[in-house]
Amino acid sequence: MREHTKVIHIGDRVIGGGNPVLIQSMTNTKTEDVQATVAQIQALAAAGCDIIRCAVPTMEAAKALAEIKKQITIPLVADIHFDYRLAIAAMENGADKIRINPGNIGSRDRVQAVVDVAKERRIPIRVGVNSGSLEKELVEKYHGVTAEGIVESAMDKVHLIEDMGYDQLVISIKSSDVMMCAKAHELIADRTDYPLHVGITEAGTLYSGNIKSAVGLGIILYQGIGDTIRVSLTGDPLEEVRSAKRILKTLGLRKGGIEVVSCPTCGRTQIDLIGLANQVERMVEDIPLDIKVAVMGCVVNGPGEAKEADIGIAGGVGTGLLIKKGEIVKKLPEGELLEALRQELLHWNEE
Repeated sequence: MREHTKVIHIGDRVIGGGNPVLIQSMTNTKTEDVQATVAQIQALAAAGCDIIRCAVPTMEAAKALAEIKKQITIPLVADIHFDYRLAIAAMENGADKIRINPGNIGSRDRVQAVVDVAKERRIPIRVGVNSGSLEKELVEKYHGVTAEGIVESAMDKVHLIEDMGYDQLVISIKSSDVMMCAKAHELIADRTDYPLHVGITEAGTLYSGNIKSAVGLGIILYQGIGDTIRVSLTGDPLEEVRSAKRILKTLGLRKGGIEVVSCPTCGRTQIDLIGLANQVERMVEDIPLDIKVAVMGCVVNGPGEAKEADIGIAGGVGTGLLIKKGEIVKKLPEGELLEALRQELLHWNEE
Protein backbone atom coordinates (compact mmCIF):
# COMPACT_ATOMS: atom_id res chain seq x y z
CA MET A 1 0.00 0.00 0.00
CA ARG A 2 2.90 2.33 0.79
CA GLU A 3 3.86 2.34 -2.90
CA HIS A 4 0.49 3.85 -3.79
CA THR A 5 0.48 6.84 -1.45
CA LYS A 6 0.87 10.35 -2.78
CA VAL A 7 4.39 11.80 -2.81
CA ILE A 8 4.72 14.82 -0.50
CA HIS A 9 7.80 17.06 -0.34
CA ILE A 10 8.87 18.25 3.12
CA GLY A 11 11.80 20.60 2.62
CA ASP A 12 14.36 18.56 0.71
CA ARG A 13 12.91 15.21 1.81
CA VAL A 14 10.04 13.20 0.36
CA ILE A 15 7.57 10.76 1.86
CA GLY A 16 5.01 8.54 0.18
CA GLY A 17 5.06 6.78 -3.15
CA GLY A 18 7.18 3.92 -1.85
CA ASN A 19 10.00 6.19 -0.69
CA PRO A 20 11.84 5.08 2.49
CA VAL A 21 9.94 5.50 5.76
CA LEU A 22 11.40 8.62 7.40
CA ILE A 23 12.02 9.05 11.13
CA GLN A 24 10.66 12.04 13.01
CA SER A 25 11.07 13.34 16.52
CA MET A 26 10.04 16.46 18.41
CA THR A 27 12.20 18.85 20.39
CA ASN A 28 11.46 19.27 24.10
CA THR A 29 13.37 22.53 24.47
CA LYS A 30 11.59 25.86 24.53
CA THR A 31 11.43 26.78 20.84
CA GLU A 32 12.01 30.43 21.82
CA ASP A 33 15.47 29.32 23.04
CA VAL A 34 17.15 29.15 19.64
CA GLN A 35 20.53 27.96 20.89
CA ALA A 36 19.17 25.05 22.95
CA THR A 37 16.71 24.04 20.22
CA VAL A 38 19.37 24.07 17.49
CA ALA A 39 21.75 22.03 19.66
CA GLN A 40 19.08 19.40 20.24
CA ILE A 41 18.10 19.25 16.56
CA GLN A 42 21.72 18.85 15.49
CA ALA A 43 22.16 15.96 17.95
CA LEU A 44 18.96 14.32 16.71
CA ALA A 45 20.00 14.70 13.07
CA ALA A 46 23.37 13.13 13.84
CA ALA A 47 21.55 10.19 15.47
CA GLY A 48 19.45 9.59 12.34
CA CYS A 49 16.41 11.86 12.66
CA ASP A 50 15.10 12.79 9.19
CA ILE A 51 12.47 15.41 10.08
CA ILE A 52 12.10 17.47 13.27
CA ARG A 53 9.02 19.07 14.81
CA CYS A 54 8.98 22.03 17.19
CA ALA A 55 6.12 23.27 19.32
CA VAL A 56 4.95 26.77 18.39
CA PRO A 57 2.82 27.98 21.32
CA THR A 58 3.74 31.67 21.04
CA MET A 59 4.47 34.29 18.40
CA GLU A 60 8.03 34.46 19.74
CA ALA A 61 8.42 30.74 19.02
CA ALA A 62 7.07 31.21 15.49
CA LYS A 63 9.60 33.96 14.82
CA ALA A 64 12.43 31.86 16.30
CA LEU A 65 11.94 29.32 13.53
CA ALA A 66 13.65 31.62 11.04
CA GLU A 67 16.88 31.59 13.04
CA ILE A 68 16.63 27.88 13.85
CA LYS A 69 16.22 27.03 10.16
CA LYS A 70 19.50 28.73 9.28
CA GLN A 71 21.43 26.38 11.57
CA ILE A 72 19.94 22.95 10.86
CA THR A 73 20.08 20.51 7.96
CA ILE A 74 16.79 18.61 8.27
CA PRO A 75 13.23 19.79 7.50
CA LEU A 76 11.40 21.65 10.25
CA VAL A 77 7.75 21.06 11.12
CA ALA A 78 5.82 23.59 13.20
CA ASP A 79 3.32 22.13 15.67
CA ILE A 80 0.34 24.45 16.04
CA HIS A 81 -2.70 24.31 18.29
CA PHE A 82 -5.59 26.74 18.70
CA ASP A 83 -4.19 29.96 17.16
CA TYR A 84 -4.32 30.12 13.36
CA ARG A 85 -2.08 33.21 13.39
CA LEU A 86 0.77 31.09 14.76
CA ALA A 87 0.40 28.69 11.83
CA ILE A 88 0.67 31.56 9.36
CA ALA A 89 3.62 33.10 11.22
CA ALA A 90 5.40 29.72 11.31
CA MET A 91 5.11 29.37 7.54
CA GLU A 92 6.29 32.95 7.02
CA ASN A 93 9.34 32.12 9.15
CA GLY A 94 10.37 29.10 7.14
CA ALA A 95 8.49 26.04 8.44
CA ASP A 96 8.76 23.24 5.88
CA LYS A 97 5.48 21.73 7.04
CA ILE A 98 2.84 22.54 9.65
CA ARG A 99 0.93 20.25 11.91
CA ILE A 100 -2.60 21.36 12.81
CA ASN A 101 -5.85 19.88 14.02
CA PRO A 102 -8.41 21.93 12.05
CA GLY A 103 -10.90 21.13 14.78
CA ASN A 104 -9.09 23.30 17.32
CA ILE A 105 -7.97 26.08 14.94
CA GLY A 106 -11.41 27.67 15.00
CA SER A 107 -13.84 28.82 12.35
CA ARG A 108 -13.75 27.79 8.69
CA ASP A 109 -12.45 31.26 7.80
CA ARG A 110 -9.44 30.75 10.06
CA VAL A 111 -8.67 27.34 8.62
CA GLN A 112 -9.04 28.85 5.14
CA ALA A 113 -6.54 31.59 6.03
CA VAL A 114 -3.98 28.94 7.03
CA VAL A 115 -4.64 26.84 3.92
CA ASP A 116 -4.30 29.88 1.65
CA VAL A 117 -0.78 30.61 2.94
CA ALA A 118 0.20 26.93 2.75
CA LYS A 119 -1.07 26.75 -0.82
CA GLU A 120 0.75 29.93 -1.83
CA ARG A 121 4.04 28.61 -0.41
CA ARG A 122 3.47 24.91 -1.28
CA ILE A 123 3.93 23.94 2.36
CA PRO A 124 2.35 20.59 3.26
CA ILE A 125 -0.11 20.33 6.13
CA ARG A 126 -0.16 17.40 8.51
CA VAL A 127 -3.75 16.89 9.61
CA GLY A 128 -3.58 15.36 13.05
CA VAL A 129 -6.34 13.69 15.06
CA ASN A 130 -5.80 12.10 18.47
CA SER A 131 -8.23 9.75 20.16
CA GLY A 132 -8.17 12.05 23.20
CA SER A 133 -9.59 14.96 21.22
CA LEU A 134 -12.31 13.13 19.29
CA GLU A 135 -15.41 15.27 18.71
CA LYS A 136 -18.29 14.68 21.09
CA GLU A 137 -20.74 13.84 18.30
CA LEU A 138 -18.44 11.10 16.97
CA VAL A 139 -17.99 9.66 20.46
CA GLU A 140 -21.78 9.52 20.74
CA LYS A 141 -22.22 8.13 17.21
CA TYR A 142 -19.84 5.22 17.80
CA HIS A 143 -20.69 4.78 21.52
CA GLY A 144 -17.23 5.69 22.71
CA VAL A 145 -13.81 6.41 21.27
CA THR A 146 -13.30 3.94 18.43
CA ALA A 147 -11.06 3.39 15.42
CA GLU A 148 -14.01 4.15 13.16
CA GLY A 149 -14.61 7.48 14.91
CA ILE A 150 -10.95 8.49 14.66
CA VAL A 151 -10.92 7.73 10.93
CA GLU A 152 -14.16 9.63 10.29
CA SER A 153 -12.83 12.64 12.19
CA ALA A 154 -9.59 12.64 10.18
CA MET A 155 -11.35 12.25 6.83
CA ASP A 156 -13.79 15.07 7.68
CA LYS A 157 -10.80 17.38 8.19
CA VAL A 158 -9.09 16.17 5.04
CA HIS A 159 -12.23 16.85 3.01
CA LEU A 160 -12.52 20.31 4.58
CA ILE A 161 -9.03 21.24 3.35
CA GLU A 162 -9.59 19.59 -0.04
CA ASP A 163 -12.74 21.70 -0.41
CA MET A 164 -10.51 24.73 0.13
CA GLY A 165 -8.48 23.68 -2.90
CA TYR A 166 -5.41 22.10 -1.31
CA ASP A 167 -4.11 18.54 -1.42
CA GLN A 168 -0.54 18.62 -0.06
CA LEU A 169 -1.57 16.70 3.02
CA VAL A 170 -0.18 14.13 5.43
CA ILE A 171 -2.57 12.39 7.83
CA SER A 172 -1.87 11.27 11.38
CA ILE A 173 -4.37 9.38 13.50
CA LYS A 174 -3.01 8.47 16.91
CA SER A 175 -4.19 6.67 19.99
CA SER A 176 -2.46 5.41 23.10
CA ASP A 177 -4.49 2.21 22.64
CA VAL A 178 -2.24 0.09 20.43
CA MET A 179 -4.87 -2.18 18.91
CA MET A 180 -7.30 0.70 18.29
CA CYS A 181 -4.48 2.60 16.59
CA ALA A 182 -3.61 -0.39 14.39
CA LYS A 183 -7.24 -0.88 13.37
CA ALA A 184 -7.66 2.82 12.57
CA HIS A 185 -4.65 2.72 10.24
CA GLU A 186 -5.98 -0.37 8.49
CA LEU A 187 -9.31 1.41 7.95
CA ILE A 188 -7.88 4.72 6.72
CA ALA A 189 -5.38 3.07 4.36
CA ASP A 190 -8.35 1.80 2.35
CA ARG A 191 -9.97 5.24 2.21
CA THR A 192 -7.18 7.59 1.18
CA ASP A 193 -3.90 7.73 -0.72
CA TYR A 194 -2.39 10.53 1.37
CA PRO A 195 0.82 9.50 3.17
CA LEU A 196 0.38 8.52 6.80
CA HIS A 197 2.43 9.69 9.78
CA VAL A 198 2.34 6.75 12.20
CA GLY A 199 2.91 6.64 15.92
CA ILE A 200 1.44 5.46 19.21
CA THR A 201 0.65 8.67 21.06
CA GLU A 202 1.46 9.10 24.76
CA ALA A 203 3.15 5.70 24.62
CA GLY A 204 4.86 6.24 27.96
CA THR A 205 8.28 5.96 29.51
CA LEU A 206 11.34 4.44 27.88
CA TYR A 207 10.43 0.91 28.94
CA SER A 208 6.67 0.73 28.37
CA GLY A 209 6.69 3.25 25.53
CA ASN A 210 9.22 1.26 23.55
CA ILE A 211 7.22 -1.93 23.89
CA LYS A 212 3.93 -0.27 22.91
CA SER A 213 5.56 1.55 19.99
CA ALA A 214 7.38 -1.54 18.71
CA VAL A 215 4.19 -3.62 18.81
CA GLY A 216 1.95 -0.93 17.31
CA LEU A 217 4.33 0.27 14.63
CA GLY A 218 5.30 -3.32 13.86
CA ILE A 219 1.68 -4.32 13.18
CA ILE A 220 1.01 -1.25 11.05
CA LEU A 221 4.25 -1.09 9.06
CA TYR A 222 4.28 -4.83 8.39
CA GLN A 223 1.05 -4.38 6.45
CA GLY A 224 2.70 -1.84 4.17
CA ILE A 225 0.97 1.09 5.90
CA GLY A 226 2.88 4.20 6.97
CA ASP A 227 5.26 6.64 5.31
CA THR A 228 6.90 8.40 8.27
CA ILE A 229 7.04 7.48 11.95
CA ARG A 230 7.61 8.92 15.38
CA VAL A 231 8.22 6.85 18.48
CA SER A 232 6.72 8.96 21.30
CA LEU A 233 8.61 8.47 24.55
CA THR A 234 8.63 10.32 27.85
CA GLY A 235 12.33 11.10 27.91
CA ASP A 236 15.26 12.18 25.77
CA PRO A 237 14.19 12.55 22.09
CA LEU A 238 17.43 10.80 21.11
CA GLU A 239 15.89 7.60 22.48
CA GLU A 240 12.94 8.09 20.12
CA VAL A 241 15.27 8.16 17.13
CA ARG A 242 17.30 5.15 18.28
CA SER A 243 14.11 3.15 18.82
CA ALA A 244 12.63 4.18 15.47
CA LYS A 245 15.81 3.12 13.66
CA ARG A 246 15.74 -0.25 15.39
CA ILE A 247 12.06 -0.82 14.59
CA LEU A 248 12.58 -0.02 10.89
CA LYS A 249 15.68 -2.18 10.69
CA THR A 250 13.94 -5.10 12.43
CA LEU A 251 11.15 -4.91 9.84
CA GLY A 252 13.64 -4.79 6.97
CA LEU A 253 12.62 -1.23 6.08
CA ARG A 254 16.02 0.35 6.72
CA LYS A 255 19.54 -0.87 6.24
CA GLY A 256 22.83 0.31 7.67
CA GLY A 257 24.30 0.31 11.14
CA ILE A 258 25.64 -2.64 13.06
CA GLU A 259 23.07 -5.09 14.43
CA VAL A 260 24.11 -6.63 17.75
CA VAL A 261 22.65 -10.00 18.69
CA SER A 262 23.32 -11.49 22.10
CA CYS A 263 22.09 -14.49 24.08
CA PRO A 264 19.85 -14.08 27.14
CA THR A 265 22.43 -15.72 29.45
CA CYS A 266 21.86 -18.75 31.65
CA GLY A 267 23.63 -20.74 34.34
CA ARG A 268 26.29 -21.84 31.85
CA THR A 269 27.60 -18.30 31.36
CA GLN A 270 31.10 -17.86 32.79
CA ILE A 271 31.80 -14.25 31.74
CA ASP A 272 30.04 -10.91 32.37
CA LEU A 273 27.97 -11.23 29.23
CA ILE A 274 25.35 -8.64 30.18
CA GLY A 275 27.98 -5.97 30.76
CA LEU A 276 29.90 -7.01 27.66
CA ALA A 277 26.82 -6.94 25.40
CA ASN A 278 25.88 -3.46 26.61
CA GLN A 279 29.42 -2.23 26.05
CA VAL A 280 29.43 -3.66 22.53
CA GLU A 281 26.09 -2.04 21.70
CA ARG A 282 27.35 1.38 22.84
CA MET A 283 30.69 0.90 21.08
CA VAL A 284 29.18 0.16 17.65
CA GLU A 285 26.66 3.04 17.58
CA ASP A 286 28.95 5.28 15.54
CA ILE A 287 30.64 2.64 13.39
CA PRO A 288 29.10 2.88 9.87
CA LEU A 289 29.01 -0.79 8.89
CA ASP A 290 26.02 -2.85 7.76
CA ILE A 291 26.93 -6.11 9.50
CA LYS A 292 25.80 -8.38 12.32
CA VAL A 293 27.84 -8.74 15.52
CA ALA A 294 27.13 -11.60 17.94
CA VAL A 295 27.92 -11.54 21.67
CA MET A 296 27.38 -15.04 23.06
CA GLY A 297 27.89 -16.38 26.57
CA CYS A 298 28.87 -20.03 26.39
CA VAL A 299 30.14 -22.92 24.31
CA VAL A 300 26.71 -24.51 23.74
CA ASN A 301 25.08 -22.01 21.37
CA GLY A 302 27.85 -19.43 21.28
CA PRO A 303 30.14 -20.59 18.50
CA GLY A 304 27.24 -21.60 16.23
CA GLU A 305 25.38 -18.32 16.71
CA ALA A 306 28.56 -16.30 16.35
CA LYS A 307 29.34 -18.12 13.09
CA GLU A 308 25.96 -16.98 11.68
CA ALA A 309 26.98 -13.37 12.29
CA ASP A 310 29.67 -11.52 10.38
CA ILE A 311 31.80 -11.38 13.51
CA GLY A 312 31.27 -12.35 17.10
CA ILE A 313 32.63 -13.28 20.47
CA ALA A 314 31.66 -16.38 22.43
CA GLY A 315 32.50 -16.70 26.11
CA GLY A 316 34.20 -19.52 27.98
CA VAL A 317 35.57 -19.69 31.54
CA GLY A 318 36.95 -16.16 31.94
CA THR A 319 37.99 -16.30 28.28
CA GLY A 320 36.34 -16.04 24.91
CA LEU A 321 36.66 -16.84 21.24
CA LEU A 322 36.77 -14.21 18.51
CA ILE A 323 34.92 -15.66 15.53
CA LYS A 324 34.98 -13.97 12.13
CA LYS A 325 33.07 -15.03 9.03
CA GLY A 326 32.45 -18.46 10.52
CA GLU A 327 36.03 -19.15 11.58
CA ILE A 328 37.64 -19.00 15.02
CA VAL A 329 40.30 -16.28 14.82
CA LYS A 330 41.74 -16.42 18.35
CA LYS A 331 41.12 -17.21 21.98
CA LEU A 332 41.48 -14.27 24.37
CA PRO A 333 41.16 -13.43 28.07
CA GLU A 334 37.74 -11.92 28.90
CA GLY A 335 39.26 -8.49 29.50
CA GLU A 336 40.67 -8.32 25.96
CA LEU A 337 37.56 -9.35 24.01
CA LEU A 338 35.98 -5.90 23.67
CA GLU A 339 39.11 -4.19 22.37
CA ALA A 340 39.87 -7.04 19.97
CA LEU A 341 36.35 -6.78 18.57
CA ARG A 342 36.64 -3.00 18.27
CA GLN A 343 39.88 -3.23 16.32
CA GLU A 344 38.38 -5.78 13.93
CA LEU A 345 35.40 -3.48 13.27
CA LEU A 346 37.53 -0.35 12.80
CA HIS A 347 39.62 -2.15 10.17
CA TRP A 348 36.75 -4.11 8.65
CA ASN A 349 36.95 -2.59 5.18
CA GLU A 350 40.73 -2.85 4.89
CA GLU A 351 40.73 -6.53 4.03
